[in-house]
Amino acid sequence: MNKIIILKPFFFLALIFPSLLLAQHTIKGVFTPAADYNIALLYKVNPVISDYVTSAEIQKDGSFKFQLDSTATKGMYRLVYAIPQEDYNFDIIYNGKEDVELKFNSETGVKFQKSNENKLLASYHNSMSMVIHSISNYYKSETKDTTALKAIFKTQKETQSNFENAAKGTIALHFIKANKPFVPAKALTASNYINKLKEHYFDYVDFKNPTLQSSSFLEEKMLSYVFGMTSKNLDEISNYKANIDVVYKAMKTAPNEVKRSLLFDLWQEMADLKLEPVANYISTTYLNDVAKALNDNELLAALKLYKNISNGNKAPDFTLTVKEQDKKITKKLSELNGAENYIIVFWSSTCSHCLDEIPQLKAFIDSEEKGKIKVIAIGLEEAEDLEGWKAQTKKYPEFIHVYGKGKWDNTISDAYGVTATPTYFILNKNKEIIDKPDHIDDLMMFFEGEE
Repeated sequence: MNKIIILKPFFFLALIFPSLLLAQHTIKGVFTPAADYNIALLYKVNPVISDYVTSAEIQKDGSFKFQLDSTATKGMYRLVYAIPQEDYNFDIIYNGKEDVELKFNSETGVKFQKSNENKLLASYHNSMSMVIHSISNYYKSETKDTTALKAIFKTQKETQSNFENAAKGTIALHFIKANKPFVPAKALTASNYINKLKEHYFDYVDFKNPTLQSSSFLEEKMLSYVFGMTSKNLDEISNYKANIDVVYKAMKTAPNEVKRSLLFDLWQEMADLKLEPVANYISTTYLNDVAKALNDNELLAALKLYKNISNGNKAPDFTLTVKEQDKKITKKLSELNGAENYIIVFWSSTCSHCLDEIPQLKAFIDSEEKGKIKVIAIGLEEAEDLEGWKAQTKKYPEFIHVYGKGKWDNTISDAYGVTATPTYFILNKNKEIIDKPDHIDDLMMFFEGEE
């Protein structure tokens, strides 16, 4: 008699449907307008770093779907939908218990259709925004009746409490509690209310909280304070510095890795806005010390380089060859004299943008008073392009030409932090950097503004 083998039900299912044991939940949605998007990337966000999870192609109708398996742990996830990734993304709560479904539009942002946690947090932000709008309208009305204001503050306090109770046991609770606003116990004048908001802005923000660290919350909170809080008694630069001091005090006890990430992002914001005094204040007052504590020599070098080529500093020196009385003489940049301004341009004979802008630079210099502006043109070239560069330099005999041997592996371009060509630096007669125009048009506008 043949032996009959009976498979236990759960074992049978495991053999036939292994995916049932692995599949957990999905994150899916629709992007509009669909034609603007190609691919979506999903990252699991942890304090300081993000781990790639998966990607999904965005279909012609704008839909996408991430299938999460049992290795997907609960926490904060980030969906990236364009480049640069740090600018085009949004955070998602995944609690390991429910699917997430959303719609995204570049103008209106993300709206969650499924996922109680994400919908709860979105509802919280919408509700609190409505209350803040009511407070703003009250102060704009300049009414003397404080009854309405007290009622709004009462609503604000109750709304916060209700959402905290509704979010108990959820990841969303971390963000709701951290976003808790200052609510006055009595009616205040507009100026006193604003001062109190500034004073209590970080009361409930715990920079040591791993959940907050694993999201954009702390950075958004930091940037909102630095750029949103103003003082009538301070100029723009001083105001930013004062706000940065407050922010650092709030994050002081956070791990150095977290401080490094936040302070660097703030430094980068100021650098992008060309607010060099503020960027250098961040580095010299706080970020350098954090980088040293982390032995982050690469960051220390970058901060030093940025400071060295900030406006007002002496331009890094280098040797060049000039023609004086029909003789070629080797000099340093710092030894040049006779011109009111000097333009250093890093270019290349193989750079199409350079071949377009350098003739424009020549035409501009020719239109100015002779000898008023001197151009030092540094050709960043590979050895095989040397002859081509020499041929190009003959078109600009009035320029001081410097051969930048090794192209990107060149000591002069390294000293100036050059990463693209053409790159311009404008110096005064003392060889101090006074501007770094992005384009030839910006360079010409600088001199037009000087006249």
